[in-house]
Amino acid sequence: VKHFLSNSRLSTQNLRHTNQFIAVTMAQKFKDAFQKMAQNIPKGGGAGGGGAGGGGPGRGAGAAKAASRAAGSLMVAGGLGYGAYNSVFTVDGGHRAVVFNRLLGMKPTVYNEGLNFNIPWFERPIVYDIRTRPVNLQTLTGSKDLQMVTIGVRVLHKPDQNNLVWIYRHLGKNYDERILPSLMNECAKAVVARYNANELLTKRGEVSVAISNELSARCRGFFVLLEDVAITHLSFSPEYAKAVEGKQVAQQEAERAKYIVLGALQEKKTIITKARGEAESAELIGTAVKRNPGFMKLRRIDAAKDIADIVAGSGNKIYLNADSLLLNLLGDADEKFTKSVHGGRKGWFKQ
Repeated sequence: VKHFLSNSRLSTQNLRHTNQFIAVTMAQKFKDAFQKMAQNIPKGGGAGGGGAGGGGPGRGAGAAKAASRAAGSLMVAGGLGYGAYNSVFTVDGGHRAVVFNRLLGMKPTVYNEGLNFNIPWFERPIVYDIRTRPVNLQTLTGSKDLQMVTIGVRVLHKPDQNNLVWIYRHLGKNYDERILPSLMNECAKAVVARYNANELLTKRGEVSVAISNELSARCRGFFVLLEDVAITHLSFSPEYAKAVEGKQVAQQEAERAKYIVLGALQEKKTIITKARGEAESAELIGTAVKRNPGFMKLRRIDAAKDIADIVAGSGNKIYLNADSLLLNLLGDADEKFTKSVHGGRKGWFKQ
């Protein structure tokens, strides 16, 4: 240790070799101390009791001296054991360590996973977790059109393992609690203020990328690496939500009214087409009757067939004139119809 203190400006590699040499030396001294303690303990009491009176004071002085040596050996062994136990430290998986030296301050070396050596009492290891960890933040901010928006952001981060000495010197072990809440809040508000309320919904991916880029640039100045930034929550004020809902309802009603108008126009066209068809049909029937009276006879025969089928299928008895039911196909009804068509002014069709 004295040799190390006299040469405190050694390089990091020399310090590591020195630590290993000190640990081996302490273990050897610990073993030698126990062997000396076992040799110095007296093995037998006086054989003749108090008979050997001349040798009594000499034996008592020797026992006291042996006890003193044993106590000293025990203290040395305890000190060596304490030093050997505290001269090594273990870095778990997913962790890195930096060492603070009482004489030199922070050592520039970052210690990897596994067993590492240090000087007891003079050096103290500080272990960092370099695995990815999440941080959640929810904040209330305003959009470009002055709408209040509640946005939630989740960030996955880890420290830069090559700059853990700087992080411990300026931020400490709880670096994430010192910088991330303020940076996340500021970046989220700055990005949301660039977009309107409706753009925050329709361009959510673009907003998330903008927050990630700005937050990553800010965190690089503190040697904090971001692996992912995501928007986990996005909501608006109750008044804005009601306005959006009312707008959607109005748009749906307008679309419905438009379809109703289209349906009415189609129905109008259908009625006009049907009326035109009936008018043309009546005109064709009148022309056919004028040119050939036998057409009406054919129609009367068809009507008589339909009426006869209905009467035959009915269980009621009918007492009506056959002329009234258009069933008198063998009487003088055809002659009357022919006279009304050709010469009578009181016929069905006037010329």
